[in-house]
Amino acid sequence: MTDARVPPAGTDTPRSAAQAAHEGLDRAILVALRDMGASAPDRLATRIGASRAGVLQRLRWLEARGSVVRQAVRHGVGRPRHLYDVTAEAQRSLPANYDGLATTLLESVAAVGGDALVEEVFEARRRLLRDRIEARFANVLGPTPTLAARVRELAVIQDESGYLCRATPLDGVEGPLELREANCAILGAAAGHPAACRAELRLFEDVLQAHVTRITHIASGDRCCTYRIEPRET
Repeated sequence: MTDARVPPAGTDTPRSAAQAAHEGLDRAILVALRDMGASAPDRLATRIGASRAGVLQRLRWLEARGSVVRQAVRHGVGRPRHLYDVTAEAQRSLPANYDGLATTLLESVAAVGGDALVEEVFEARRRLLRDRIEARFANVLGPTPTLAARVRELAVIQDESGYLCRATPLDGVEGPLELREANCAILGAAAGHPAACRAELRLFEDVLQAHVTRITHIASGDRCCTYRIEPRET
């Protein structure tokens, strides 16, 4: 089995310093626009301490991907002045403390109903995610996908959810597979509530219809969460 989403060994390209600088400038521009409202490039450049040319270049990039919108404003005779503002789509790139919100909500649930209610919440989340993943499997993979196909698609789903996930074979094409999550998207919740990780393990077993064993665990201090996935014994 080959994971087409993962480059062959030795071909990984680390993020360059230029890319990191561009991402940082993009974020600063979006935050400034959210705070100040529609602004011209020169005002933005002064606000964030960058060159006008650099800000204008990133504004054009952000406009192309739908994160900012440009409008022309006329002031008497001459060329119109262009102002830029954030779009609703840009909200995803702005600072947010979703993990802190989730942790606080779980603490509130525990205060109301104790650990039993927290367990029920994660079980309800597991069932909801299970239904969504199974519907996607049916839509993308067809009625009788192989275990390898299900694992690969689950890796895509988890990666889209922020888990930095990939699937790889362990012992040849017909052997067990490994699902590796380099990030925990709900770490704050998982660290304080073991029910979160128990529910995730059961979720994987349900949607993969396989035997799943957790090998390493971020919430326990490991660098990543890894799962060994094997067919169920018949």
